[in-house]
Amino acid sequence: MKPALVNTPVLNTERLVLRAPLPQDWHAFADFLASDRSRFIGGPKDRTDAWRAFGHVIGMWVLRGFGSFVFTSKGDDTALGMTGPWYPEGWPERELGWTVWTPAAEGKGYAFEAAKAARDHAFRDLGWDTAVSYIDGGNTRSIALAERLGAVCDPAAATPDHDDDDVPCLVYRHPKPEGQG
Repeated sequence: MKPALVNTPVLNTERLVLRAPLPQDWHAFADFLASDRSRFIGGPKDRTDAWRAFGHVIGMWVLRGFGSFVFTSKGDDTALGMTGPWYPEGWPERELGWTVWTPAAEGKGYAFEAAKAARDHAFRDLGWDTAVSYIDGGNTRSIALAERLGAVCDPAAATPDHDDDDVPCLVYRHPKPEGQG
């Protein structure tokens, strides 16, 4: 028997389902982390390091009671990417993060739709009063998504400590969604 995360929320948007990670998501996650597509989040990584990272994703749910959602198209449970609240030990602030795992999911607005739902969940259901996104300065697509979500660059905000200090980390601060305080 494989244990699964239980009692985790499921969010639905017009086109997507956001759910907790499942064992069958492992291969898509590992393939993403092995590819150059993961370069803005510390990749590429071999399968051993990807395994540890996937454990980190699941552990966030267990230790914090929230975490990143895997997003899928409605009617197709194939993992397209991940988004959600993120706050590992040592992070200066609570983060809203996102990744798109497959090129086929790019350019369709899925990341925006999923990240917006996850952001609303963090503010509405988790009671967050602020959230940031830590973004590699070279990741123009992620910067564009943060700005589309209404986030603004906050140069005074602290950044997480990383092994690779020569990569600039930008901090984008998200506004509270309308109607939430």
